Amino acid sequence: MNKKKIISKLTQIFDLELSGVIRYTHYSLMIFGANRLPLVDFFKGQANESLAHANLAGEHITGLGGHPPLNINEIKETFKHDISEILKETLEHEKKAIKNYYELLSLINGNSVYLEEYARSMIGQEELHSMEVEKMLKNN
Repeated sequence: MNKKKIISKLTQIFDLELSGVIRYTHYSLMIFGANRLPLVDFFKGQANESLAHANLAGEHITGLGGHPPLNINEIKETFKHDISEILKETLEHEKKAIKNYYELLSLINGNSVYLEEYARSMIGQEELHSMEVEKMLKNN
């Protein structure tokens, strides 16, 4: 198992998940209109979950001897605050997370049941989020 590559991928995941905390918090503040209350709750929940995912990735990084970064590179403001645009950005973020967790899984390559189960669990959660957002976009 190449710990250096796995730590590098976990670092990307850590960065992506922390950016999700900020992204989803921002979205929860920028929702207006009739569906505001349920969407605010949804995005606040996503922010909390992203923080939990970042913490878990950070624990794996330090457990493997790495050092989680203190900077966030993955935040880009589009200034598009229409609900449909926010949901499209959310879907893009979720798909990026899925891709990163699949890449982590391939790096583990059966060499650690613990890390493999972690990656599979995260893939399942992110795929579920993606499916939910796709459903929300069907009405927009």
